[in-house]
Amino acid sequence: RLRREAAEYYQGHRVPERMEEALNTLFPLRPGDLYGELANYFSKFSKAPVICKLVGRKVLDGVGQPTLEVEIYCTVKNHEKRICSIIMASHSQLPENALPEAIEADEKERHDSVHTAVEWVNESLTTMLRDLESTDQCQADKMLGEYFANKVEEKKEMQKREEEEAAKLTPAPASCPPTPVPKQRKGGKSVKKVLVEENLIPPAEPAEPVLCGSLAIGGTSLAIAKAGATISRVPLYLYIALLKHHQKPPKEMTLPLPMVTLLNCEKNLPTKLKLVKEVMVIPPVELSLKQGIERIQDIQKEMTRLLESSGKMPGPQADSKKGKSQSSGKKAPPPPPKRISHLGCLTTGYDNLEQLLLLMQKACKNIGLELGTDMYLAINCAAHELMDYV
Repeated sequence: RLRREAAEYYQGHRVPERMEEALNTLFPLRPGDLYGELANYFSKFSKAPVICKLVGRKVLDGVGQPTLEVEIYCTVKNHEKRICSIIMASHSQLPENALPEAIEADEKERHDSVHTAVEWVNESLTTMLRDLESTDQCQADKMLGEYFANKVEEKKEMQKREEEEAAKLTPAPASCPPTPVPKQRKGGKSVKKVLVEENLIPPAEPAEPVLCGSLAIGGTSLAIAKAGATISRVPLYLYIALLKHHQKPPKEMTLPLPMVTLLNCEKNLPTKLKLVKEVMVIPPVELSLKQGIERIQDIQKEMTRLLESSGKMPGPQADSKKGKSQSSGKKAPPPPPKRISHLGCLTTGYDNLEQLLLLMQKACKNIGLELGTDMYLAINCAAHELMDYV
């Protein structure tokens, strides 16, 4: 009986037939590692890896801010195996000149969001996505989207209940006193007060609301995509590109042009120029990504050298006031101190825009480049960070 059941089991899975095919296929090749080649041959018939566990944990990003790491485990050939992990980039909507109270509130919100995201990944999302094929990105994103939508609805309902409870506790507003009748002069004419309209500054745009814990949704989706790319042995960028279009992989991939910040003019610097937050450079289209980054590095090194050389600081040479001060024999003011921001770009101050552009132009010229041809310039004014709304 046991022999008959074994025969039926193996024949039901076509084992004898495939074994014969494998032996006939590999005999002419006579591979050096026969069992390894047999394993490769039969691996084509194994089940697709399925998700068995997600692990979320709080980690620190490159600037020391807490963020989410998602680790994904799959069942591969009857064994649990760690496939990959990803770390989400933390985001912040606070300007650099934010008040200490706002910074403290943002840090608390960030910690709460990461803590909630870790709970979602380790509990709800692991249960929801268990036994799903790691290459089924569409189904995974659909399930994650529905989960996110449910969480948004839960938050709206919670806010609605809180508003209703607050309305019950709030006393009714007192009745307004009657509007006083304007006094009349002896001639019987009423006195009218002319109100001058003030041009009020528009308030600051409110920050985009972010659902607490939403890092878990993007992090899990990216982790599944990376796991699918790892299992398919395809680069992640190409795997993602092929998710939308079912077609043959392109021979070449076109990447967007890099835009790198080289200078940062902060608002709190003692200099006069406050209209520029970032000065960015963009390499031309004909350069590869590697060549563009190398050219940007050369410009940054030259700019650092210029800023460190007090005698070679580019000034507003076209400024007539400075020309008069030089001709009168007055000593030129010392150059502003050079600093490096947490993003790695130079932080320095200037009194006018010409100084800034002259520095960029001189740095490019010193290494044989022409600004506007060999390298392009972009300026981020960040006007919403220039205004003191409070």
